[in-house]
Amino acid sequence: MFHSLTERLSASLANISGKAKLTEENIEGTLREVRMALLEADVALPVVKSFISDVQARAVGQEVAASLSPGQVFVKIVNEELTWVMGEHSDSLNLSVQPPAVILLAGLQGAGKTTSAAKLALWLKNRENKQVMLVSTDVYRPAAIDQLRTLAGEADVKFFESNPDQKPVDIASNALTEARKQFVDVLIVDTAGRLHVDGDMMDEIKVLHGSVNPVETLFVVDSMTGQDAANTAQAFNEILPLTGVILTKADGDARGGAALSVRAITGKPIKFMAVGETIDALDAFYPDRIAGRILGMGDVLSLIEEAEQKVDKKKAQKLARKIKKGKKFDLEDFRDQIQQMNNMGGIADLMDKMPGMGNMKNAVADKVNDKQFVQMEAIINSMTPGERHYPDSINGSRKKRIAMGSGTQIQDINRLLKQHKQMQKMMKKLTKKGGMANMMRGMGGMQPPPGMFPGR
Repeated sequence: MFHSLTERLSASLANISGKAKLTEENIEGTLREVRMALLEADVALPVVKSFISDVQARAVGQEVAASLSPGQVFVKIVNEELTWVMGEHSDSLNLSVQPPAVILLAGLQGAGKTTSAAKLALWLKNRENKQVMLVSTDVYRPAAIDQLRTLAGEADVKFFESNPDQKPVDIASNALTEARKQFVDVLIVDTAGRLHVDGDMMDEIKVLHGSVNPVETLFVVDSMTGQDAANTAQAFNEILPLTGVILTKADGDARGGAALSVRAITGKPIKFMAVGETIDALDAFYPDRIAGRILGMGDVLSLIEEAEQKVDKKKAQKLARKIKKGKKFDLEDFRDQIQQMNNMGGIADLMDKMPGMGNMKNAVADKVNDKQFVQMEAIINSMTPGERHYPDSINGSRKKRIAMGSGTQIQDINRLLKQHKQMQKMMKKLTKKGGMANMMRGMGGMQPPPGMFPGR
């Protein structure tokens, strides 16, 4: 997300960040470029105007004039104003009510409500340790109920059965009664997609809302629709008492207009952002962290939190003990590292969150991508256990067999073996220097591991 906006803003702010003195002329030139970058990112015009005006007022004030590094202070102001536009701080769900807390999801058809319901259920189960039940009141879309049942199974949460012959309000009321019986903490109600101009459908969701009295009414919106996402959310907010927004398909939105427009236009906070198709691809929305990513400053806090949640600690500790004992980092270990990286969203997502790395993505996009990691895993899977443990035993005839088994070329095998050797050296260095803890502390100046990007 934000790739094109990050590129434009980074380029325009780089011209001013080193200035020892800010003049009206260089401020105006940079702000003109920032304005164009925001408009091209499909940020709503009123939001752009207000943002530029606020930055300009602060940039020509005492705050910058009294600074020893005005250029850097200017970038800091842009960062703080971006954070303010998106909501200053993260707004968590209000679950401090008598259980079950009801969360109602509303939105247009195709926005991703059903998948968001399951993602939210898994997030609440894993992060908040809640007992969650899902229910579908979408009696109009074929197989909507079946889809949510399947997703509930994937998330390993409770599911309340319903069928298309029932009325949505009856389904929701019955689900709430059953949730109380089963001592469920949170009941998530998925609703049918509807247009705000459809009077009958809006009347239906108002009655539904009144029957279950949700503590959270979240509007699910496709971030790919840009500033239209904010306008649609505002239209729904005039009819339903929305408490927040879930932005879906954020991983496919290179512009970021929705994230920068929703809060300013609706006054409602973005609470979550769906960043992938897998059921665990849901992040809490932190405006300050997102602002840092937009300006290419990275997001180390989210990276560390994600590592805490998704990295297999037992495997990591086992590998650390193994390397400390002087044993070699073999191809089985290499495959584990590839799988851990995929669990954390792949190389592009990791680069987004590493300080100073966001702008490198395009430079290495043609040399490395997640498909290459899939290929590397396939190559390792085509080896025998002995070959994985003793890579030096892989001779020419073995390479031919492995290439045939993995659908790759011999040069792909050679490249992987070279990268493995470089990774082996890096692991030795990390162990000597104090391991992953030191690496995380030094992440501010972090560079990609040697050999991670083929051809560099």
